[in-house]
Amino acid sequence: QVQLVESGGGLVQPGGSLRLSCAASVSGNIFNVNAMGWYRQAPGQQRELVAYITVSGSTNYADPVKGRFTISRDNAKNTVYLQMNSLKPEDTAVYYCNKVTSNGGRYNWGQGTQVTVSS
Repeated sequence: QVQLVESGGGLVQPGGSLRLSCAASVSGNIFNVNAMGWYRQAPGQQRELVAYITVSGSTNYADPVKGRFTISRDNAKNTVYLQMNSLKPEDTAVYYCNKVTSNGGRYNWGQGTQVTVSS
């Protein structure tokens, strides 16, 4: 069973940066068989996909984060990263990673990591 552990969140001022990490606790490499994405859920809102990286390394971003966030992957470490720059208060949310599939299949969700952007 795949266990996802997110880390790197915190409190940051508007305009600041954070780097999130997502480590998959599983034997064998899973990131070379699944696209992986970062999702976020703000209070009272649905979870949304903000960025994903395909098996081939192609990336895609939601419009609100395009140009500010960068997703990357280290297959050898079973880890996915999200570099977040120029953070805005509206980026405040709990951030999760999970696979991205056409049929909506997901691993069990991890605990997420809280990102709060506030002055």
